Amino acid sequence: MMPAYLSSVLKNQQYHPQQFFLIAGPCVVENEELVMEVADKVYSICLKLGIPYIFKASYRKANRTSVNSFTGLGDEVGLTLIEKVGKTFGLPTTSDIHAHDEAAEAAKYIDILQIPAFLCRQTDLLQSAAVTHKIINVKKGQFLSGPAMQFAVDKIKKAGNQQIMLTERGTTFGYQDLVVDYRNITWMKALDTPVIMDCTHSLQQPNQTSGVTGGNPALIETIAKAAIATGADGLFIETHPNPAKALSDGANMLPLHLLENLLEKLASLRETVVKIG
Repeated sequence: MMPAYLSSVLKNQQYHPQQFFLIAGPCVVENEELVMEVADKVYSICLKLGIPYIFKASYRKANRTSVNSFTGLGDEVGLTLIEKVGKTFGLPTTSDIHAHDEAAEAAKYIDILQIPAFLCRQTDLLQSAAVTHKIINVKKGQFLSGPAMQFAVDKIKKAGNQQIMLTERGTTFGYQDLVVDYRNITWMKALDTPVIMDCTHSLQQPNQTSGVTGGNPALIETIAKAAIATGADGLFIETHPNPAKALSDGANMLPLHLLENLLEKLASLRETVVKIG
């Protein structure tokens, strides 16, 4: 059952109460045209399929491999455009923060503060996010097991915030690959939080010698289906009209025109999973 704090930010949408929820959007705010196009298309699909939708885009990319990579349009511009998406379509929004002094400012514009996987153990970041009283979505570090996320949950709760979600995004496998251990979905659900499967970042191939992260987007459907079958409450999918021209993470984003067919399959699978218990 969806917790009240999540239902509250989704109150403006019509959706099937037993469907998974979707967090989706382009990796980073590239321009206004892009975020509006993606939000419009994804929201239309989700409305048709009864899937609750949260718009995601990063207002700043602080963990790029290369110093030459695009990091954003500037914090205020990026946050303002994300806020505009939310107001235009009546959607809750999310973006990631990277330092404790970003939390309060970002919270003025977005509904859910996302903690990047690399930073999931940063106590001051978790506490600063918690005291905004926004929903906090913590991505599990590639270097951690699901049960170890108890400590991140404890830090947020001790700071006075019970509104927590956790995201599985793969585990480091050698130097340039990730694997998904689906036991982590079950283990993190035992921490009494909604659990999300990041279907795109879990397919990254990081640390390439070119300085550009690689990916394997052909397996997005496989990752997503397995997550739904395992009991994930939500899915995280980055999508772009033309991933080859995306300014960040193009190698593992789903082409926007493929999203509807994928979500149709996943919605049907979710109905089956709910029926069989």
